[in-house]
Amino acid sequence: MKLERIPWAGSGNPVESALRQRLEGEGFDVWRWSDAPGAHYAPHSHDHDESLWIVDGDITFGAAGAELHLLPGDRLMLPRGTVHTATAGPRGATYLIGER
Repeated sequence: MKLERIPWAGSGNPVESALRQRLEGEGFDVWRWSDAPGAHYAPHSHDHDESLWIVDGDITFGAAGAELHLLPGDRLMLPRGTVHTATAGPRGATYLIGER
């Protein structure tokens, strides 16, 4: 897995149940998470791979010297050990987190 932002290529808005099904099909344990507007996570890393899929709102991740701004339908592939930050947008962010 490599650090990657995968932009939404579907038509219309993403359907949460379909995103969850796809993550589970890829072997991820999945749960839904919501952040309040402006919520911020200081630099940290995880001991597992993550895939985050934005359902509503927006969030910006900082990692590997870049900022990755995600909107509904966008997906982030976050390899284990990647030091990153996150800041939810002005409407907050709701997303699915997949771990494996």
